[in-house]
Amino acid sequence: MLPVLVCLALAAFVAALLGSLHAGRIVTLHLILAVGAMPLIFGAMNHFIPVLTRTRAPGIGLAGLPVLALAGGVLAVAAFGLPGMAWGRYAGASLALMAAGLLLAWSRRRRTGMLGRPHPGLAWYEAALACLACALLAILAGALWPQQWAGLRRLHLHLNTLGFIGLTAISTLSVLLPTIAGRPDPDVGSWLRRNLPWAVAGTLLVAIGAAWFGPLAWAGAAAWAIPLGRLGARWLRLYRVEIFALHGAAPLLATALAGFAASMLFGAAAVLFPASTPTSVFVAGFLLPLVSGAASQLLPVWLRPGVQGDWHAALRGRLGRYGGIRAALFCLGGIAGGTGREWGLLLGAATLLWFMLQALAALMHANAIRQETP
Repeated sequence: MLPVLVCLALAAFVAALLGSLHAGRIVTLHLILAVGAMPLIFGAMNHFIPVLTRTRAPGIGLAGLPVLALAGGVLAVAAFGLPGMAWGRYAGASLALMAAGLLLAWSRRRRTGMLGRPHPGLAWYEAALACLACALLAILAGALWPQQWAGLRRLHLHLNTLGFIGLTAISTLSVLLPTIAGRPDPDVGSWLRRNLPWAVAGTLLVAIGAAWFGPLAWAGAAAWAIPLGRLGARWLRLYRVEIFALHGAAPLLATALAGFAASMLFGAAAVLFPASTPTSVFVAGFLLPLVSGAASQLLPVWLRPGVQGDWHAALRGRLGRYGGIRAALFCLGGIAGGTGREWGLLLGAATLLWFMLQALAALMHANAIRQETP
């Protein structure tokens, strides 16, 4: 399921960015976030929650939650892109809300049923799901409170981007990059525990501030700067060589962290420079390097679970080839897009398409090796 969700997300990202000049901002964002990112995150949580709680894998029913989330995302895109589909906005939000609620309830049951304490990353996942649920409730509330629709829409956007995607991504990055470097960070657990309150507070302040009271958004960005600054400084101290390498997934994940921070800076600057587009920075500078970098590391595990061997290492090496160059291109695309230049998003799409073609060639080569190996 996870390799399929990765392919779906990458295809949705490229299609949305290439069609962004014609489809409109709302359709483009929903195709990227609701059809591409949301089902992939649900699938990743299905995979990682048992790891974080040291419990068995989910059953078939829970494995279908990404499909339920995908159905909700497709309805949302249809609501904004097709005539006569306005009802899809609320139907899609309801389906995605159901999926988020079921996954959150399952995570809580796993927490209470395990022996010992769960990994602190679990609390970040649960906070992310709670943010998604609140974001979807904001859409449903718009039907009953239409005079506040503009504010509820901004609340929905920021709870999705900074809350659901941001909390999930930053907690995963804090563990994944040290794993890629081959030198696990022994203090990552304490970092996750200390910084979750700052990240949640920052998310809520930015979301509420963007919706109704601007100064709160500045306070929220400052709160988010604390965990991001701590993690960035830690990475530069411990993993500088891997971050600035020509190949590998580490440069892409470090770029994703920087892009997430940059999206908030552009959001704060939008008050003074209305032409800036923080969502373009979020997509091209954060989301694209995040997914492509994580896929470079995790796809071999998801395709062939079990003991890791030469096959996994060879595929991972091919997927991560020229990762440093792609990271720089994603960074450039994010900054250009954030300043209102349309070619920034197109550069991000082209760079992601490069990765997709490279991944296809790597998978074909790995499959040939697998068939030759007795």
